[in-house]
Amino acid sequence: MATAETARRVAIAIAAGRVALGTGALLTTHPALRVLGFPDTDASGHALARLAGGRDLALGALTLAARNDTAALRALTLAGASLDAADALTLGLAGQRNSELRLAGIGGVISGGGAALAGAWAWRQLEK
Repeated sequence: MATAETARRVAIAIAAGRVALGTGALLTTHPALRVLGFPDTDASGHALARLAGGRDLALGALTLAARNDTAALRALTLAGASLDAADALTLGLAGQRNSELRLAGIGGVISGGGAALAGAWAWRQLEK
C-alpha cells in the first residue's frame, strides 16, 4: 500500500530529525538554542535544553529502531506527535507572553505544529 509506505517514510524522517535536534541540543547547546531563536540563557536554560535534547534523541532513536515493526512504529509516532503538539503549544504561549521568546515561539509553533500534524497523519495511515 503506497500510503502506508509513505506514512512509514514520514515517521522515519521525523525520527531522524528528532535525533539530529536532540544531538545538537545535547552536544552543542548554545548554538542549537541560537538557531532555534532563543536568546542567551543561563545554566538552568542550558540544562533544560539538554533535558529536552535527551528526550528527543531517545524518542527518535527508539522510533528508528522500530521502523520495521508497524505497531511499535505507530505507537512511537503517536507519542512523538503528542510531544510535538505540547512543545508547539508551550513555545507559542511563551513567545506570546515574553517578547524575548517571540522568535523561538514562532519557530516552535511552526516546527512543532508541523511535526505534530505530520506525525498524526503518519500514525493514522500506519493503521491501514
